[in-house]
Amino acid sequence: MTPRTTRVVCLVRRPDGEPLPGDFAVEERPLPPLGEGQLLVRNLYMSVDPSMRGRLESTEKHYTHNFTPGSPLDGRALGVVEESRCASVPPGTYVRHQLGWRERAVLDAAHTDGAGRIDPRLAPLPTWLGLLGQTGFTAYVGLTRIAQLRPGDTVLVSAAAGAVGTSAGQFARLLGADRVLGTAGGPDKCALLVKEFGYDAAADYRAEPVRDALARMAPDGIDVYFDNVGGEQLAAALHALRTGGRVALCGMMSQFGGDRRSADINQLIQAVLKRLTLRGFIVRDHDDLRPEFEQRVAGWLAEGRITARETVVDGLDNAAGALLSLLGGGNVGKMLVRLGESTHVS
Repeated sequence: MTPRTTRVVCLVRRPDGEPLPGDFAVEERPLPPLGEGQLLVRNLYMSVDPSMRGRLESTEKHYTHNFTPGSPLDGRALGVVEESRCASVPPGTYVRHQLGWRERAVLDAAHTDGAGRIDPRLAPLPTWLGLLGQTGFTAYVGLTRIAQLRPGDTVLVSAAAGAVGTSAGQFARLLGADRVLGTAGGPDKCALLVKEFGYDAAADYRAEPVRDALARMAPDGIDVYFDNVGGEQLAAALHALRTGGRVALCGMMSQFGGDRRSADINQLIQAVLKRLTLRGFIVRDHDDLRPEFEQRVAGWLAEGRITARETVVDGLDNAAGALLSLLGGGNVGKMLVRLGESTHVS
């Protein structure tokens, strides 16, 4: 029998400054009846992403919509089809979609996105939301198409211990970078970047100015900067980049929240003096690269040349806490919430 309701995480109010647990609540909401061409999906894992911080605010986002107080959150999720009214997507199919932050979802089969169906025999389910998911794809697009990484490059990645950063550092090495550097918050994360994710060196941005760290780690400069942070770290990278350097502008986490720290825009004179290329991107504009990405990265994973790392929190009741932990730097690799177990047998 088709369930009539599902538990969802709702936004109670917009945060006043940094988000707090009381800004969110788990509620029971009705499920719409299953219509022709629709699927009932039981979510197994859902993605917790830094971009959600900006969506909690009221300012307009040109690449997505903001969350609305009183309404459920949403985001990327992976689940199994329990009931289908679409002949081409039978029950038991594993799909990725955008109606996370709830235990079950009714969605149009056509809206499981271009990368909707996944094969759990190729990689563990969590990997399809991390290394083989949108975060890994973001790292791949940023390095290959946006920064146009070349063999022999010295590459810097900010927020290197996060989901995109752990992917970007490993991809950069496999794509031919000669030296890969990262920034992260805390000595433990910096040590892990070198030990587990193939970085040559990492700097704790909380312990020393990034500009000083780059002078020490890369005295001859860098060629590519993969920017997840903006602000002071972007300014430091502009000074460290060599003539003709490239910057992939992926995110600006320093510009969200109550403790925003901006850098002097006059730092951009470095882009003129050094003939730098700074290019922002939204990953969904580059879906034509996804087949190449999945084939290449799945191959690296199967060969043991790359490490998939997730921080997994169990249960919808702990989902808001997972988001707050992520925003405070409490994750290594991809932050996920596990909502249920798969019945798949390989």
